[in-house]
Amino acid sequence: MNQTIQDLMTRRSVRAYTDRMPSKQDIETICQAGLYAATGMGTQSPIILAVTNKAMRDRMSKLNARVMNVESDPFYGAPVVLVVLVDKAAALTPVEDGSLMMGNMLNAAHALGLASCWINRAREVFANDEGQAILKELGIEGDYLGIGNCVVGYAAAPEPAARERKANRVYWVE
Repeated sequence: MNQTIQDLMTRRSVRAYTDRMPSKQDIETICQAGLYAATGMGTQSPIILAVTNKAMRDRMSKLNARVMNVESDPFYGAPVVLVVLVDKAAALTPVEDGSLMMGNMLNAAHALGLASCWINRAREVFANDEGQAILKELGIEGDYLGIGNCVVGYAAAPEPAARERKANRVYWVE
């Protein structure tokens, strides 16, 4: 089977990570894969906030946890958080564009032997004053919509097995 197809079919969401930091080169490669995702009308409107700084990662984890009204780490201990944001003014299809970027990054991480998971609530985190303050601190200006958090790292345990695929999900029109 083609390696790309195999990677697409074997990638799983991981919810427990070691604190070992992936190489900067691997993180850059994952981001590059995200930047090559398709966007509506080629706008290339999504951006990636690549967070490897532990203090910022922990700050964002607390903001994300607050949205859920919990105190646990919604990033499952992953040392890297790649936040996908889309400039609402530049994008014709912001959710779709950002989602494609997230998918590319999740699959790229797996292809590199890293674990990943899509963590929601980026929308809520970056719609509030604290999230907006983070963007301002980083010099990111504009009206951004949070799409998702792609957490990346090394799995603390074997990846889960795939669930059996549900039947009758492809309808052929020939």
